[in-house]
Amino acid sequence: MKKLSISVGLVSTIATLGALPAAHAQSSTGPSSVTPSSVTMYGLMDAGLVQEGGVSKLTSGVSAGSRLGLRGTESLGNGLHAVFTLEAGVLSDSGRSDQAGQLFGRQAFVGIDSPLGMLTVGRQYNLQSQALTDVADPFEGGLAGAATNLAGYSATRIDNTVRYTSPEWRGVTGTVMYGAGEHTGIAADQRSLGLALGYVNGPLTLRLARQSRAGEPGKADVNNTILAGNYNFGVATAFAGYGRNTGDGSSMFFAENPYGAAQAPAQSTDSRDAIVGVSVPLGATTLLASYVRKDDRDAANRDAQQLAIGATYALSKRSKVYVAYAHIRNRNDAAYMVGNATEVGSGNRAFNIGLRHAF
Repeated sequence: MKKLSISVGLVSTIATLGALPAAHAQSSTGPSSVTPSSVTMYGLMDAGLVQEGGVSKLTSGVSAGSRLGLRGTESLGNGLHAVFTLEAGVLSDSGRSDQAGQLFGRQAFVGIDSPLGMLTVGRQYNLQSQALTDVADPFEGGLAGAATNLAGYSATRIDNTVRYTSPEWRGVTGTVMYGAGEHTGIAADQRSLGLALGYVNGPLTLRLARQSRAGEPGKADVNNTILAGNYNFGVATAFAGYGRNTGDGSSMFFAENPYGAAQAPAQSTDSRDAIVGVSVPLGATTLLASYVRKDDRDAANRDAQQLAIGATYALSKRSKVYVAYAHIRNRNDAAYMVGNATEVGSGNRAFNIGLRHAF
């Protein structure tokens, strides 16, 4: 019954919100009483065959998480706009909700956009994670080649955040985000601070981002920093990134000891990430390749390297098929696994083939 109520609630919410503009127009007495506003429904459905760890399965969200969302804006006058986004993760292979059943688990925020910048509050993206997937990774955080298999911090989104993004000035934008931990009795637990500075000039994109989170009692704070960039040469786009991660939980960790190592895995508390990659458009086909290195600076020296190749083929502007393969070489009982956009994986190599459609 709980799963049914989540699905019914989602449909009812979308139907109600989607009807708001029409209802408003019907109740207006004339054009002068209508406040310019819009609500847009959008989405993406992705499903693919994943072969990993000796298992073949059909999986949702291989290249990108399947989703259904609503995005709205209303003009308030004097250059001000009220904005909101509600985005629900969907499992295309089962129809259930993603993000552990959260109704709008991908994004949920409301705010004000103005000539002085945009201020939003709610569940929003980790700034370091965004820089990694949007700027440094040719696989954009998806498919078997996702750089997130090794690099950066695994928490893609943060609850209870206040985020400000500055207006663009000569290609430069800045973002600051504060997250309230809201843990009773432990004031510092899970509080977070994110900072990002971006620069775009024609074919060049650069972004420096840092996401920090207060550690639990007795543990060091978690800090993830990345300098990411890409350059479009026309015939190909080159990608690169370098990251520094410190603190308990600053890198991906699998407590279940997936490879059965004699010594149980331990979290890396000090590591560096290096990423290089390329995408090559050939008509409707785009070839992808990347190399990611995790340099563990702890005494255990649990390093890892990932090599990935892939390709997409555009069937239309909104539909594409994809294929990818990645292999991770773990050292000194490191336990990193090849995942994709929505799963952490189950082995050190994986093959994907699938389809995605955006609407």
